[in-house]
Amino acid sequence: MIDLDFEFTAALWEWKGSWVFVTLPVEMSADIKHFTRHSARGFRSVRVKFRIGDTEWNTSLFPDKESGAYFLPIKKAIRKAEDLEIGDSVDVAISVAI
Repeated sequence: MIDLDFEFTAALWEWKGSWVFVTLPVEMSADIKHFTRHSARGFRSVRVKFRIGDTEWNTSLFPDKESGAYFLPIKKAIRKAEDLEIGDSVDVAISVAI
């Protein structure tokens, strides 16, 4: 198995029900979609490993039809561990197994 590794910076934003996300760049999302088109899971989600600061975790990316980008959910425990608030810009490293 090969890992695709990416890095980007994005702002935290809040959605319904206190869900918090960052949005991956559209071009990066297109690359991920291309390389995972045969392995996407329910809701066309993609399993990934992320790192923000010193915190790493496994989760799923979720596609947004309107923008063509993927959304990455950022759990409260991660925001707390990294002292992050809504609107903060964060540096994110992502690894996608293909």
